[in-house]
Amino acid sequence: MTTLFDSAPGFDQPIAVLKHCHDRIRKQIATLDKLLTHLPVHGADQDARQAAQAVLKYFTQAAPLHHEDEEMDLLPALETTATQEDAVLLKQLLPEIMKQHLQMTAQWSNLEKQLRQIQEGSSAQLSALDIRHFSDMYLHHMELEETHIAPMAKRILSDVQMQRLGAAMRARRGISPDTP
Repeated sequence: MTTLFDSAPGFDQPIAVLKHCHDRIRKQIATLDKLLTHLPVHGADQDARQAAQAVLKYFTQAAPLHHEDEEMDLLPALETTATQEDAVLLKQLLPEIMKQHLQMTAQWSNLEKQLRQIQEGSSAQLSALDIRHFSDMYLHHMELEETHIAPMAKRILSDVQMQRLGAAMRARRGISPDTP
């Protein structure tokens, strides 16, 4: 049966959940780009305020959980499991991934202030440069993870490790194991 909407993967597929998060980040970045063209014409109208609210909600609630999934569970599991070439690659990538998380968080604080003003209707100003920096950082970061980290995880983590990862991600979000 075909559904009318895309459903998120379950936590029994934690790497697919992380990829789904990346897809949602791409949608929020697209919304930021749309806001750049919308605001000069329409100002902080209802559509702009709703768009700002959606982006704010995602990057203040879901994105930090996604980073915690990686930092607290996925990357440590990979570190304890990786051998040979995987261990060498991971040793190279981990500092970069952690640095990127910090940089994206710092860049988000610039955008968050602007988006809150748009959400409140008190400003229609949004920095194209701030959005470009934020977008470029996130897109590069997601490419790195999707090219190297996710395939490695699928290849080397055991079923038990994947179950632990999914359970930790579910718990972090306060979702009961009984919830489908």
